[in-house]
Amino acid sequence: MHFLPENIDEYIVAHSQPEPQHLAKLNRETNQKVMQPRMLSGHYQGRVLSLLSKIKNPRSILEIGTYTGYSALCLAEGLTEDGILHTIDINEELEDFQKKHFQASAYSDRIVQYVGDATEIIPDIEETFDLVFIDADKPNYPKYFELIIDKMNSGGIILSDNVLWSGKVLEDLKKDDLSTKALLEYNALLNNDPRVETVILPIRDGLTLSRVI
Repeated sequence: MHFLPENIDEYIVAHSQPEPQHLAKLNRETNQKVMQPRMLSGHYQGRVLSLLSKIKNPRSILEIGTYTGYSALCLAEGLTEDGILHTIDINEELEDFQKKHFQASAYSDRIVQYVGDATEIIPDIEETFDLVFIDADKPNYPKYFELIIDKMNSGGIILSDNVLWSGKVLEDLKKDDLSTKALLEYNALLNNDPRVETVILPIRDGLTLSRVI
């Protein structure tokens, strides 16, 4: 997942904004109690998400893939005073874990949770978005893009995680590797779609930043 030498990576983290205490607690609890803790955005990427959200200062955010709620809380830091963050996850077993940390935060009344299939939930959200973060099942990335693009406000930002997929996007594609196939399609889609301008940032497993024209 990390493409930079370890000592460079450590230097970058050490010279970036510290992880807030409540997020450090969530980070520890995720690693102690939840399977696949590497899915967590973590300290450095979390601060990147927070800063991008603060720069955009969105009134409305959509997150596809809540996991334990770490990235949602990072993104919520940039919301306007009347802003709302909608976050969707298919894993109902994590709902109470997420809710506990959301309710303990300063954003408890500004986060709306959904549990279920995002492809079914997104069309029913009567909202347009200033910022979207996609960090869910990779085979549906192209579909998520098509579902949200017409719900984006002009100048809106789409952030897409794991787009380098541990370097698999450069390897020979295996027939049964649906995730890598979808990410290759998705990366090409973002690069060529005239509705967005896109750059890939080599942060952790690859984070795409797309601006809606």
